[in-house]
Amino acid sequence: MSKIKVYTDGASRGNPGESGIGIVIYDSTGTVLKTWNEYTGRSTNNQAEYNALLKSIELIKELKQNHEITFIEFFADSQLMVRQINLEYKVKDAGLQPLFKKAQAELNSLKIPHTIKHIERKLNKEADKLANMGIDNRHSL
Repeated sequence: MSKIKVYTDGASRGNPGESGIGIVIYDSTGTVLKTWNEYTGRSTNNQAEYNALLKSIELIKELKQNHEITFIEFFADSQLMVRQINLEYKVKDAGLQPLFKKAQAELNSLKIPHTIKHIERKLNKEADKLANMGIDNRHSL
């Protein structure tokens, strides 16, 4: 394995409200390496998006132990988060600033070349479904 594709999504029911994250990681052949969903408590939709990105980095670090990863393509349907991570937008929201700083530090700590791209919501259905499952599953605990 060399290149991986990582799709992330954060969901919030209410803004802020109950939130969840969803992640799908594919290898270069399109095979799913890892999926993840989790209830993340109460947050805004933008905070949930950052939490999904941060968790995806944690999962990549685990995958790195058994797989050679030479390039990562991140995809998210949050235009705000993608543009902030790519330094096209400033992070003005005080609630997002620590998440942004942590995401930048964690991305740098991977020491793997990467891109992060904005995609339309319809192209992120699997991660979206998982993010909503994270919220739904919290109610069944």
